[in-house]
Amino acid sequence: MRYTAAEKREIIQLVEQSSLPVKQTLQRLDITKSTFYNWLHRYHWGGEDRLIDKRPEPGKVWNKVPSNHHESLLKLALDRPELSPR
Repeated sequence: MRYTAAEKREIIQLVEQSSLPVKQTLQRLDITKSTFYNWLHRYHWGGEDRLIDKRPEPGKVWNKVPSNHHESLLKLALDRPELSPR
């Protein structure tokens, strides 16, 4: 389940003000400790703005052939198949 930044802030405050141990409070809220402490860390270092979920961005592909080398590499592979590891 996704929570808004305001809901995350409320959960952080609820856990901090609870008379129960953190573990027990989180179990009742059905939130894992790692998730809670991730939110807490982000909240303390950047406020509620850091609690906003960001869309995942695609990572950089480490072995992508640059477009300016693609044609010459393809030509070499077709001209010299004995260089291929396959």
